[in-house]
Amino acid sequence: MKFTIKFTHFLLFSLLFLGIFSCKTSSFSNKNSSDTKIDSSTLLKTKYHLGVSAHRGNSKIAPENTLATFQTVLDIGVDYIEIDVRTSKDGQLVILHDGNLNRTTNGVGAMKNFTLTELRILSAGKGFGEIFQNEKIPTLEETILLISRWNSKHKRKTNLYVDCKDVQPKPLIEQLSAHKMLENSVFYGSDDFLLSLKNLYPKAKLLPSLDSSKELNAKAEKLKPYAFDVRWTILNDSLVNAIHQQKIKVFSDVLGFTDTPQNYQKAVKMGIDVIQTDNVRKVYQTLLNEK
Repeated sequence: MKFTIKFTHFLLFSLLFLGIFSCKTSSFSNKNSSDTKIDSSTLLKTKYHLGVSAHRGNSKIAPENTLATFQTVLDIGVDYIEIDVRTSKDGQLVILHDGNLNRTTNGVGAMKNFTLTELRILSAGKGFGEIFQNEKIPTLEETILLISRWNSKHKRKTNLYVDCKDVQPKPLIEQLSAHKMLENSVFYGSDDFLLSLKNLYPKAKLLPSLDSSKELNAKAEKLKPYAFDVRWTILNDSLVNAIHQQKIKVFSDVLGFTDTPQNYQKAVKMGIDVIQTDNVRKVYQTLLNEK
């Protein structure tokens, strides 16, 4: 009888020990697997040194320039999310590409004639059915918070590609700085705007346009940019090399009729640093043979 009781206790203790050990091992394995998992954007940079920017956050799943589409491309994996920043009637910074509300919302007229409260009544899900009818025009702060929260939980960081449509440098810098996203942002806009931005924040990563190779040296000297947004139709190996020799990165838009698998492959061959696309998944499917 005593032997039976002792054996039973031994058996229970052994099972308990094995269960705890198994749980710890499983937990460690899951953690290790999560930490070492390589996502598509990381793999693309590792394999080809190519980054991807989601144009207006486009995912083909949710409406452009909304929190829904930003979250979708964060989940897919991108290096940059491009956003268009404008200023409302009452001085609030919001995300909207067009100066007019008609195309992407159920509003009508120039957005700068509306206060933030009035803009938030509108739906930004036009053309995407009932599922996105409650999607709103996001503020810059909401967008920054979404991405900064994501970055705080992931090794791979997603950056902001800020298209400065209608905004003053000071409030833009203040909001990005408040949530520690200044260093994770590049700024696209007119040369004059970018100069005023850099005067206020000398470390700003400027991304001026380059529409002709003849502009290269003068713009490089004037703006000291982080990168050039080079018009796709003028790109070639020698221009990419010339820009890289000045330690400046090359970004380019493959949008509209240029947004094709052939051009993704061409970008890799030319050594472009970042391509901007409306078809993030197609880029990965083409270059990484993903399904």
